[in-house]
Amino acid sequence: MDGVLADFEGGFLKKFRARYPDKPYIALEDRRGFWVSEQYGRLGPELSEKAISIWESKNFFIELDPLPGAVEAVKQMANLADTDVFICTSPIKKYRYCPYEKYAWVEKHFGPEFLEQIVLTRDKTVVSADLLIDDRPDITGAELNPSWEHVLFTACHNRHLQLKPPSRRLQSWTDDWRAILDSKRLPPGRAT
Repeated sequence: MDGVLADFEGGFLKKFRARYPDKPYIALEDRRGFWVSEQYGRLGPELSEKAISIWESKNFFIELDPLPGAVEAVKQMANLADTDVFICTSPIKKYRYCPYEKYAWVEKHFGPEFLEQIVLTRDKTVVSADLLIDDRPDITGAELNPSWEHVLFTACHNRHLQLKPPSRRLQSWTDDWRAILDSKRLPPGRAT
């Protein structure tokens, strides 16, 4: 959800700069690596904890803006024949606000009918699916060979990564996500 449907990076930077206006920050074009707190920690040891405090705060997740085209694309996807869409998202370790706010965010942007489509898990490898569109480049967990194909969603922190075939990338929601879905479907007349 974060970084694929919701603008985690933009929301984080806005709140970090508002809360810590005199502290150095990392512009989105300079972000590298999935873990924001690690990159901020390299700027200064205290900045890692300050970064973490942003997404551990009340209203962080609920106030994130949707990424451009995300809501429309997912709604269109959910209306396709023979397509089940789930929002697979990981809660942060300090979960006081996060799970509730993620559910509230989905309800706010997708409607109450989508609440049944949320999978909240710290380990996405155990989820059964055909595709997982995610901004994290290295998804690992209990299942060494997940059932899904990982499609890397482009975010500021991973746009510099070169993928090795057969790995695929979805640049944004204006990219041809339908072609990626269609590539997983059997041609007409072929049985499994």
